[in-house]
Amino acid sequence: MESEVAVAVIIVERGASVEGVNSLLHEYSDYIIGRMGVPYKDKGINIISVAFDAPADIIEELSEKVNALEGISSNTVFSVG
Repeated sequence: MESEVAVAVIIVERGASVEGVNSLLHEYSDYIIGRMGVPYKDKGINIISVAFDAPADIIEELSEKVNALEGISSNTVFSVG
């Protein structure tokens, strides 16, 4: 199956949800190129960006699981080429 490059942006609005996000990212770590987390203390949120190289269905599966977590907002952008 052909792989795609994508970037997911995850905003964690509930501190308790961080553990669930980290668990999912660990589960899919074979597909992660890199990640960056930024705690934004003034707003009480965490911003995480994750770059992937994986089949589209794997990226979409992870995206659905992340979005199912309470207090999480997420969106994924795929490369065009």
